[in-house]
Amino acid sequence: MLKLSPDMATADTTDARTDAMMFDLAPISLWLEDFSAVKALFEQWRAEGVISLREHLRGRPERVAECSRRIRVLKVNQRTLDLFEANSLDHLVAHLDKVFRDDMLKTHIEELSQLWDGHRSFASHTVNYTLSGQRLDIQLKGQVLPGYEESLERVLLAVEDVSSRETARRQAAQAEIYARGLFEHSPVSLWVEDFSSIKHLLDDVRRRGITDLRVFTDVHPEFVERCISEVRVIDVNQHTLDMFGAASKSDLIAHMGAVFRDEMHRHFREQLIELWNGKLFHQREVVNYTLGGDELHVHLQFSVLPGREEDWSLVQVALTDITARKKAEAYLEYLGQHDVLTKLYNRSFYADELNRLERKGPFPVTIIMVDLNNLKLVNDQLGHAAGDTLLRRAGEVLAKAVDRPSCAARIGGDEFAILLPGVDVAGGQAAIENIGKLIELNNQFYSATTLSVSMGMATSLAGERLEQVVKRADFAMYQHKRGQGVATPDA
Repeated sequence: MLKLSPDMATADTTDARTDAMMFDLAPISLWLEDFSAVKALFEQWRAEGVISLREHLRGRPERVAECSRRIRVLKVNQRTLDLFEANSLDHLVAHLDKVFRDDMLKTHIEELSQLWDGHRSFASHTVNYTLSGQRLDIQLKGQVLPGYEESLERVLLAVEDVSSRETARRQAAQAEIYARGLFEHSPVSLWVEDFSSIKHLLDDVRRRGITDLRVFTDVHPEFVERCISEVRVIDVNQHTLDMFGAASKSDLIAHMGAVFRDEMHRHFREQLIELWNGKLFHQREVVNYTLGGDELHVHLQFSVLPGREEDWSLVQVALTDITARKKAEAYLEYLGQHDVLTKLYNRSFYADELNRLERKGPFPVTIIMVDLNNLKLVNDQLGHAAGDTLLRRAGEVLAKAVDRPSCAARIGGDEFAILLPGVDVAGGQAAIENIGKLIELNNQFYSATTLSVSMGMATSLAGERLEQVVKRADFAMYQHKRGQGVATPDA
């Protein structure tokens, strides 16, 4: 029989003591456990015909708990006692139901299944709890010790506390959900786009010695078209889909040509010039179009996102629909320049236009003064509603008689003026004849009253003030009126 020398026996004792110290002083939680009773339970279930432990345990938490109760904790180190707030091994074992509960039973299925499938090492991410109830996110790794592969009597588990990491991950996930919610449910249209290709195009133009992008795009308008084609839409929110009438993000992206067209090209060119000049944040009012073709006036805010200033690979565009405001402004502007009853321009616009023509022409300017005959008589005999109808009819005729840049205006109760820039005497006479024909046509549709006007025309002479032209046209109109005599309204 072989006998160990005293030195060898001492060495073995020293190694064992060293191993014990290493186990106890390890900086992570270590557990030495006996899984033999679990192995016996596995054999029982196999005999009963269980093939997949995962399927067998899924939806049966009581059987998972039964497996957990059969595990016998043999030894833990000091780090384990500190982590789980236990005074001793006995204290910890006596309260394992507080440590292993709730979420842990779900992940325990994976650990057991790996052993069931014949693996001698296993790993999982699970949740434990300290004895005071504090949640611990755990990264667990287990290893069956050599010589115990069949019995599973000795299994070493390393438990790493990853609570800080997982808390940070959950917070980041929650922040992402929160940010996504803000993006998706924002009451304004939000776009995330990639402008990196546009930056490359602008940089290439700059390397070619171009210093003024406005002049360059005047000469090469196709460059703006090229840049528009290089915009890559990464994401849009729900409000964008609703605003542009798109069924989905892919639907919107597939029809970007319908959204960015016509007037939008001029606005996009201004955006390019802003970027060229280093303005990575800018805002302006622009025009887009819905997929149905409706015009959208929007307030655009463009911003290269922080950290992407060098390549413009992420930009955010916020669009606020101001169509209703624009329509209101246009209507107020219309009211400021038009007579509500006749829909012609009003006296204020007429005075401004007269001053503008005085300064800029084109000359000659022909002015026709028009007076509606018998308005007072119609008002007195048939009422003001009939008089208003007569005024509206006069407005319809005069509006149809002139095209821009000519204009017709109501400058008094029954007085009208027509400004014909760049029109000579012959053109003015043709306009008067056209008005006469339109009046005859209009009277065919009305029987209660007859539309009748007196007209006078004058064409500016070289160096003549338009104020004098107005006086001459007014005088000619009154001569016409006196020559006609006073008509009576049809009954």
